[in-house]
Amino acid sequence: MFGLEALDLARIQFAFTISFHIVFPAITIGLASYLAVLEGLWLKTGNTLYRDLYHFWSKIFAVNFGMGVVSGLVMAYQFGTNWSAFSDFAGAVTGPLLTYEVLTAFFLEAGFLGVMLFGWNRVGPGLHFFSTVMVAIGTLISTFWILASNSWMHTPQGFEIIDGRVIPVDWFAVVFNPSFPYRLAHMATAAFLATAFFVGASAAWHLLRGRDNPAIRKMLSMALWMALLVAPVQAFIGDLHGLNTLKYQPAKIAAIEGHWENVGDEPTPLILFGWPDMEREETRFKVEIPALGSLILTHSLDKQVPALKDFPPEDRANSTIVFWTFRIMVAMGLMMIFVGLWGTWLRRGERLYTCRPFLHLAVWMGPSGIIAILAGWYTTEIGRQPWIVHGLMRTADASSGHSATQLGFTLVLFVVVYFVLFGAGIGYMLRLVRKGPKIDEGKETSEGGPGQPRTPARPLSAAEEGLEDGETDTLPERS
Repeated sequence: MFGLEALDLARIQFAFTISFHIVFPAITIGLASYLAVLEGLWLKTGNTLYRDLYHFWSKIFAVNFGMGVVSGLVMAYQFGTNWSAFSDFAGAVTGPLLTYEVLTAFFLEAGFLGVMLFGWNRVGPGLHFFSTVMVAIGTLISTFWILASNSWMHTPQGFEIIDGRVIPVDWFAVVFNPSFPYRLAHMATAAFLATAFFVGASAAWHLLRGRDNPAIRKMLSMALWMALLVAPVQAFIGDLHGLNTLKYQPAKIAAIEGHWENVGDEPTPLILFGWPDMEREETRFKVEIPALGSLILTHSLDKQVPALKDFPPEDRANSTIVFWTFRIMVAMGLMMIFVGLWGTWLRRGERLYTCRPFLHLAVWMGPSGIIAILAGWYTTEIGRQPWIVHGLMRTADASSGHSATQLGFTLVLFVVVYFVLFGAGIGYMLRLVRKGPKIDEGKETSEGGPGQPRTPARPLSAAEEGLEDGETDTLPERS
């Protein structure tokens, strides 16, 4: 297929499916915690604004959660279908870790999700809040185990190789491998930021269309406080992560930096832009700042960063790709910090909700968190190549040995099904966002019951309510 070998198609298929999947858990993690905060604030203050926002975002959370579960099942099956050699080699480590994720996180989420989504008028406020908190904790526990498994593949430890298979001998060392704490913090924080900018973009979109109400303003305000406080923290975590990667995966850092060779004892420059050429073994058209690479990556002006030519060609990642994916991630992070600072400055003049250039920027920044997450994952996973388990097993030795025709057919099938299925899901979720929160200032919702109105608890029921006046979108009536 297009001259690609079976291994290339297997990698593309995995990259395609995980790119779809990672979007939904990231938003799920952030929205679950956001909902817990909203409900907690409502219980503490009695302000119905927080309750109304909870009802609005819980519907979007439910749709997103469902798509995350479906896309996640595909990821698990691929380990057996396309990467059976890897599963045979490292399954004694990765298998139990994924099982722990199901037993501790998925069961916790599933157990309390029903109460959270459908129990608003059926259980007491304390139990409902507890359920929301448990779902939020479940998403973080899930992140814990998934990142433990993936991080072990980057910095493996706590094992022995017996009869050609990895056998765990120290589970504490396996789970808390050297890169795990940094990658867990980096991913969880990225999920919170991605959700914040999604929420903020939704609010800015409504404000630009004249839908100015307290709920919309609260959405934007909370999102920008998150950006202001958490985006700089994410930059600090990223710096720590980079130092850890330099220690345990120096070839990845060399590829990210597009740094081919050191000159004498000179400190390493930072290449801002350029085009790493893997065949010519140089970064063309580069724009660099002397010594800044050493300062950022080693926190010193006299230490050099390892160069790509220090490693055999077969052990080098594709610098052309990771050089740019890393810079896209960093650019998104810097823009997040800028938006947080600009929003704070606008608060002083009480222009946060009326400054149209800022609101337009906030809308455009809506997908920035997702873009940063995808760029970061591409950097991490492509930068690990040619290893699937760093230093232990090469990606070329991990596949199942299917033909290019078989993999090409399944790849096309995945692309068609994913765009149809998840395209419809994402479109529906965005339609819910377009409706905006339904506020009921100064009123208490009915407790429900026969003949009593109440806030719909079913996610799909939201789209059947009327849209804004003048909009013509309708859905078929239920039979």
